[in-house]
Amino acid sequence: MDLRLPGLRGPRGPRRLLAAVAAVAVLAGAGTWTAVASDDPPPVHRTDRVMAAGDGVRLDTSYFTAGPAGRRPAVLLAHGFGGSKADVRAQAERLAEDGYAVLTWSARGFGGSTGKIGLNDPDGEVADVSRLIDWLAGQPQVELDAKGDPRVGVTGASYGGAAALLAAGHDDRVDAIAPAITYWDLADALFPDGVFKKLWAGLFVTSGGGCDRFEPRLCRMYERAAASGTADAEARALLRARSPSAVADRIDVPTLLVQGQSDSLFPLGQADEAARAIRANGAPVDVDWIAGGHDGGDPETDRVHTRVRAWFDRHLKGDRDAGTGPAFRVTRTGGVDSTDGRARLRGATADRYPGLRGGPRDIPLTGGEQRFDNPPGGTPPAVSALPGLGGQGGLAQLSSLGVGVSLDFPGQHARFDSAPLGSGLRVTGSPTVTVHVRSTGDEAVLFAKLYDVGPGSARPLLPSQLVTPVRVEDARAGQDVTITLPAIDHEVEKGHRLRLVLASTDLGYASPAARATHTVSLVGDLSVPTAPGLATAAAPLPAWVWWLPLAGALIAAALLLTGRRRTTAPAPDPSLAGVPLQITGLSKRYAGSADRYAVRDVSFRVEKGQVLGLLGPNGAGKTTTLRMLMGLIRPDAGEIRLFGHAVRPGAPVLSRVGAFVEGAGFLPHLSGRENLELYWRATGRPPEDAHLDEALRIAGLGDALARAVRTYSQGMRQRLALAQAMLGLPELLILDEPTNGLDPPQIREMREVMIRYAATGRTVIVSSHLLAEVEQSCTHLVVMDRGRLVQAGPVGEIIGSGDTLLIGTGVPVAEPLAEKVAALPGVASVVHTDDGLLIRLGAEGTASALVAELVRLEVPVESVGPHRRLEDAFLTLIGGSA
Repeated sequence: MDLRLPGLRGPRGPRRLLAAVAAVAVLAGAGTWTAVASDDPPPVHRTDRVMAAGDGVRLDTSYFTAGPAGRRPAVLLAHGFGGSKADVRAQAERLAEDGYAVLTWSARGFGGSTGKIGLNDPDGEVADVSRLIDWLAGQPQVELDAKGDPRVGVTGASYGGAAALLAAGHDDRVDAIAPAITYWDLADALFPDGVFKKLWAGLFVTSGGGCDRFEPRLCRMYERAAASGTADAEARALLRARSPSAVADRIDVPTLLVQGQSDSLFPLGQADEAARAIRANGAPVDVDWIAGGHDGGDPETDRVHTRVRAWFDRHLKGDRDAGTGPAFRVTRTGGVDSTDGRARLRGATADRYPGLRGGPRDIPLTGGEQRFDNPPGGTPPAVSALPGLGGQGGLAQLSSLGVGVSLDFPGQHARFDSAPLGSGLRVTGSPTVTVHVRSTGDEAVLFAKLYDVGPGSARPLLPSQLVTPVRVEDARAGQDVTITLPAIDHEVEKGHRLRLVLASTDLGYASPAARATHTVSLVGDLSVPTAPGLATAAAPLPAWVWWLPLAGALIAAALLLTGRRRTTAPAPDPSLAGVPLQITGLSKRYAGSADRYAVRDVSFRVEKGQVLGLLGPNGAGKTTTLRMLMGLIRPDAGEIRLFGHAVRPGAPVLSRVGAFVEGAGFLPHLSGRENLELYWRATGRPPEDAHLDEALRIAGLGDALARAVRTYSQGMRQRLALAQAMLGLPELLILDEPTNGLDPPQIREMREVMIRYAATGRTVIVSSHLLAEVEQSCTHLVVMDRGRLVQAGPVGEIIGSGDTLLIGTGVPVAEPLAEKVAALPGVASVVHTDDGLLIRLGAEGTASALVAELVRLEVPVESVGPHRRLEDAFLTLIGGSA
């Protein structure tokens, strides 16, 4: 047991002693006790109290315990910025059930607490944590290390995560911490390399209730930065004093750092600095990169809670058998789970934290010296991340699923490309590159980003939507600058290229308003970290995977025999006998919910020979719709008819449907052909009805059919699963994410398989997140969002419904003439392109009126057409829900 006495280190002692003498008055008397219902005994008891914190500040607190009488370790659980203690109540209840005494509170200026927001001021919010520890030391349920010294851990996310780090640095009674998605140096987080992160800073102030809710010094600091776009020395000193980095040498307790990959506010580099500093003090540190963050993605709530609990079990309860997990773990996204539409997450682990530069690999880049402009006023700005679009999804989630949403304007950036990669590359950490920068101004501000560029016309992807600002001083003389790009974990597929972009603007940051011209050239290769010690967990293959095809067929046969006894199916509709699919008023509620719908009032129709793409962000209801279509689950309302027959579990008409679901099970020791023959025999249908050779010819497996499936690549397994779905040549083929895990040539081959199959007069429905692929392979689309149908129709009709036109001109349009075009009624914006003008129409604008005005202005119009790809249409249709 740790017998350290409180207050032995430097200036914390007097503050601790004063807090103890103050004895923390309790203003709410005995408090209000309630019993919180729990699924498992014992019940959780909660008491709410308002505590005095000095200077007239009152803290609104809740105290949770469960189980029999006796002492146990305590946990202080802090909330995020803009929230309150109510946000962490569920987590507090779970920790109490796990055997901890848990104290939550609303920080100064939030919830029911009074006072000004101090951004974790050591004399404000951090001192409040010490006062709360004093209170815990007097509770009969709390285990003590010594008189006045409770056995206590601190955890929280974002603002609360920083409170945990700071508490460990200011109060030596803290025994273990588990901060999540938080900062190490707030000055560096809000002013990286001295560049003002204006959008995030604005959101900070707004979510705090406005500038007047902050301490006056902080309010004045923000107003100066917002006006100038820069951080003065006073601002940086003020923020650093309230950062964990200020007490880096005093944080020496076991620390679990959970940081988000989808986070442009507090990126992975903040946790890296914390890990290195705390480990240097001799404390154990584990690092966990989760799939979520302030920009969205999956917060992995249950897994993170389990790991935090195990961390405290080991370091607070002293349970040496508690499995705290690996020293380093990173969550990787791979495709979409066909059962619920969520991104598939898989962990990669290592027995030590590799940092951000492990296993570097040099990648040559090409591109000579390039010149580009910083536009007057810094507008229009390039787009990378959009703060505030977080939650379950966000731009980072689209990026992880293969959808690019970044924008760089012509003439405002330089770019340098690698050759197509000869093999796949996993980037784990912060790439670096050295460039030479020269400018017509004294100072240059650049925004560096590393894209993943697929073959053909695929839009480049910016992993996690992250960008690094770079301030170059004395730029007129020219400077060699080594740029550290954002830390990411991203797989670049074979045949893709890496692209370094240096832009002069970014929407999230303040950039110089004065016009300038920058000249940039490469000095060396791009150095990419690969963290070779990481081992990715294999996809779990439980025993049922091997017998699932046979058992599924037997169950289907049983359903066919018993289905008529259980239900009376509606009579077939002869008028729909030639229609592969008609869905009318389809609805399905979430389990246990009366008003949350997975699918709500969806209707659409699919005709013969169509390749229909089913699109929508995660949670749109695509997978639920497919499962109802295949008879796997029943709708709550509405009707599905296949060739005029109503769909029910086990309905005979389902024999006319083939389905491809990612992860189909095969017997690894049998050949591909033997697996297919075994599957078909299990259905009990005649061998000649399988049309095995025809299905194999369409799938294009060739000589691989004679080899054992265990020797197959991922692409070959996908083809084999597709061939299995095509056995019997079903009239309707349903494909759920058929290109997951495939490289570009394999994706192209899969596309050709779908098109060949539909060309036989049959129908294909494909659900996919690869929008460029859907655009090339599908004839029709159904777009869903939040369970509802957004739009349905031919691909060309949906893509062509945009409000942006590309005006082709024979010669470049002079700037004065372009300004006249921009001033026309009904024109919202005009952008120069290599092909002419990109014109976005306003609400009053029409194409015919625009063309007439262009002719009047003597613009050399050669062509007029819509300028929108499926990706643009998709993002427009679903709006912010992506």
